[in-house]
Amino acid sequence: MTSPGVTSPDTRPADVSGAAEDLLVEVRDLSVAFPADGDGDSAVRAVDGLSFTLAPGRALGIVGESGSGKSTVAAALLDLHRGTGAWVGGTVRVAGTDVRAADERALRRLRGGRAAMVFQDPLSSLDPYYAIGDQIAEVYRVHRPDVSRRAARARAVEVLERVGIADAPRRARSRPHEFSGGMRQRALLAMALACEPRLLIADEPTTALDVTVQAQILDLLHDLRAETGMGLLLVTHDLGVVAGSVDEVLVMRGGRAVEHGTVGEVLRTPREPYTKELLAAVPRVDAEPAVRRARASGGEDGVLLEAAGLRREFGGRRNRTTAVDEVSLTVREGEVLGLVGESGSGKTTLGRMLVRLLDPTAGTLRYRGHDIGALTDRKLRPLRSELQMVFQDPVSSLNPRRSIGESVADPLRAAGDRDDARVVRRACELLERVGLDPAWYHRYPHEFSGGQRQRVGIARALAPGPRLLVCDEPVSALDVTTQAQIMELLGELRRELGLALVFIAHDLAVVRAVSDRVAVMRGGRIVEEGPTGEVYGRPAHPYTKGLLAAVPVLDPDVSAGRRALRAAA
Repeated sequence: MTSPGVTSPDTRPADVSGAAEDLLVEVRDLSVAFPADGDGDSAVRAVDGLSFTLAPGRALGIVGESGSGKSTVAAALLDLHRGTGAWVGGTVRVAGTDVRAADERALRRLRGGRAAMVFQDPLSSLDPYYAIGDQIAEVYRVHRPDVSRRAARARAVEVLERVGIADAPRRARSRPHEFSGGMRQRALLAMALACEPRLLIADEPTTALDVTVQAQILDLLHDLRAETGMGLLLVTHDLGVVAGSVDEVLVMRGGRAVEHGTVGEVLRTPREPYTKELLAAVPRVDAEPAVRRARASGGEDGVLLEAAGLRREFGGRRNRTTAVDEVSLTVREGEVLGLVGESGSGKTTLGRMLVRLLDPTAGTLRYRGHDIGALTDRKLRPLRSELQMVFQDPVSSLNPRRSIGESVADPLRAAGDRDDARVVRRACELLERVGLDPAWYHRYPHEFSGGQRQRVGIARALAPGPRLLVCDEPVSALDVTTQAQIMELLGELRRELGLALVFIAHDLAVVRAVSDRVAVMRGGRIVEEGPTGEVYGRPAHPYTKGLLAAVPVLDPDVSAGRRALRAAA
């Protein structure tokens, strides 16, 4: 069977390491295509003739850039494309089930029973209205209908304890919003493990997590494999994540397999140019900061922004929380200050205060020598154009009902420019400056990739002509090559426009690549600050040392050694 506009896939020899009955996963000539428009006359092929196998107890990492087809493959293993209008060809066998030929009843037995899937965003997979424990118990009873509600709740507590949730009997009654990002991901793992699956499919399970929580989740996956013998299929764009987590790596590009081998072979001696490009784009904590080598020629003697004793509290008297506590720092003309720390350390709150999107509860904030910490909105208005922010998620910061060109033009109009032709011309110039085609002016955010949307966000921030740009996790959800492109763009803008940047990130390797100086935050305070090379090369604070030790590395042996040290600690 073929789909309109889709040719039959090429025939390639399957990568078979054993007899079919001994395999946990067997994929042969898998092709997946999605309709390109509503009339069904054309289709976009997301996966093209892919073949691979996975033996019981083994782990396979599927890596590649956004759009390479890796998540489409993961979904095909549980036939999640059924009923979506997608065309699927080839053979997929998982835990003894011919997935494409299975009826709905057989699929229900497979999904969550013999094979389970963990997605990138746990919030989209957890019901916000129900307690975590009840949701796990419900999944358990679907596959174990003879089990009582009481026994199912006990099982929920048991698996929550297994994935490292402290005080599991009490936390089982919590709802998803009461858990941190790392705890929600653990809860999702507990749900997946409730029925003791033979295969766990993890689709970008650590993308939005800081390095220490990421290391904990990856260590947990390793331990679960060792204890239960389950197989693991790990989908990620982060090559450092697969280094210490899988046995084999499959590199994808444009829906096809580019390279497939053991993790040591692929990461140490890649054969294909594309794999080499991916590895070269991975930021490393031991590399010389690229942006620091290309420092703006104007020098950094002048202090642009100075914070002293900044404090920010939330809530009332009885439930008051201090997010930022007595923070003092300076940002000089033309420099990049990196701000790192775990989730909840206060980085984003501090960044918002620096551009006065949040009012400080206490402390002083001086910009170009003037105290702006207590200025009213009316008095701040003339300075708003000079203090801009690029947000982590361009989807939530861009109006989906306005074209990208109009989103970039809005700040120009807000500044008082009423010449529509000039505004549109300037917006087109800014789109072109960040690497987007000005002809896309009238397109909408949903028509662009994550990296392209981030470029739109940067163009919009540049529109008012800022002198300070606070970038809050601007590359956290991007693949390594897109990440490198955005960092290169920021470096160019910094050199050409003389911008000062505050670069907020949980990825220490990214911060290393872009920063002149680094400030490390923990619990709302700065625990260490200094030139990038000194902080990374000779960290003084135990917390900084712990962060650096948790950063994924590309050497599987080093990664395994670090995991052993964490286990022994």
